[in-house]
Amino acid sequence: MTLALRAGLTIDAARRALAHAFRDHGIETPDLDARLLAGHALGLDHAGLAAASRRDLTREETQSIAALGARRLHREPVARILGRKEFWSLMLTVTDAVLVPRPETESVVESALKAIDARGERSRTLCVLDIGTGSGALLLALLSELPHAYGVGTDCDSAALAVARGNAERVGLQTRTAFVACNHGDALAGAFDLIVANPPYVATGDIAGLAPEVRDHDPHLALDGGRDGLDSYRAISADAGRLLAQRGHLCIEIGAGQSGDVTALLAAAGLTVVQPVACDLAGIPRALSAQKNR
Repeated sequence: MTLALRAGLTIDAARRALAHAFRDHGIETPDLDARLLAGHALGLDHAGLAAASRRDLTREETQSIAALGARRLHREPVARILGRKEFWSLMLTVTDAVLVPRPETESVVESALKAIDARGERSRTLCVLDIGTGSGALLLALLSELPHAYGVGTDCDSAALAVARGNAERVGLQTRTAFVACNHGDALAGAFDLIVANPPYVATGDIAGLAPEVRDHDPHLALDGGRDGLDSYRAISADAGRLLAQRGHLCIEIGAGQSGDVTALLAAAGLTVVQPVACDLAGIPRALSAQKNR
C-alpha cells in the first residue's frame, strides 16, 4: 500500500492528510500517529511541529512522511517505525526481536512495588529477576524505583538480550543489571527477593486472530504460550520455589481470562496468591502476585 502526498503541502496540511488516511483505514489513534510520524520524519517534537506548521515541505520531506505513513497503513506499529517506546517514563529502544512495551504491563510494575513497599523501604538492597526480559522494560522500570536493587534479566533470544543490554546502558542502569541467555530461569540459582515476568500467554490457535500490529510485527516467540496459553506459567511455577527467597514475591502478567488457571498453578507450587488480582486501565485482571512463605 502506498500513500501519495501532493507536492507543495505545508507541514500542517501533510499531517492532516496523514491523519485522514489513517482514519479511513480504521487506525485507532489517527491524529496522534500522524503527529508522531510527521515529527519523526522532520526531526521535530510536538512544539516544533506547531511552530513550523505553515512551512512548505520540500519534495524529500514529503516523500519521507509518505513513506512512514505507508508503513503505518500496513499496520506496522508506530513504536516500531520510530524504533522506541516509552515505558514507566523510560524511553526504550525496540526492535523486531522484542515486544513493544504496553501500558497494561505497567500494572506488573505497580503490583511489584506494592509488594516491596509492604515489607519495608525501597532503598534496601534487593535482588530482582525478570524472566523473559525482552526489551528489559519490567526490570529497568523496577530498578529505576529501587535505588539499591540489582537485577537479572533472562531471555532465550540473544537478539532480545542485546536490546535489553542497550536499554540498560541508555537509561544508566548497566552497572546494576546482568543479562543471561537461558529458558525462563533454568541457568539461575536463587534467591531473588522479587521475580517479575510478562510471559507468552496467547494460545497457539489464537495468534492468527490477533490485531495485525501484534500478529504481523511482534515476535511469535514472545506471543505463543502453547496449546492453552499456559506453557510458560507452568515452567515459571515449577521454578518459583527454587528461585524465590523466603517471603519473596512473584508478580506476573496474565492474559484475559487466565486468572483462575494461573492462580491454580502457583498455588499447586506452594505459593500464596495475593487477592484481588490487579487490573489494567481497561479493568482486565492483568497482574497476579504470589508470595513464597517458607
